Amino acid sequence: MRTRIVRIGNSQGIRIPKVLIEQCHLGTNVELDVEDKTLIIRSASFPRQGWDEKFASMAAAGDDTLLDGELDSQSSWDEDEWQW
Repeated sequence: MRTRIVRIGNSQGIRIPKVLIEQCHLGTNVELDVEDKTLIIRSASFPRQGWDEKFASMAAAGDDTLLDGELDSQSSWDEDEWQW
């Protein structure tokens, strides 16, 4: 499929046909990369997406305790030297 580069204000852009957007599952946000003179367009990643649900399921399973719970007491430096 061919398309043309068009002027958009002071920039340039291309129109991506709806069929291609649907096939690639592109959303509103995309990431652009260049590899070997090739423009790569991919769906934007959201690294923390779904964390709320994961934390809720951990809490429901009782798997949300601190692994270093024995270190929760303050050290002597914390008690004597630290000031807020």
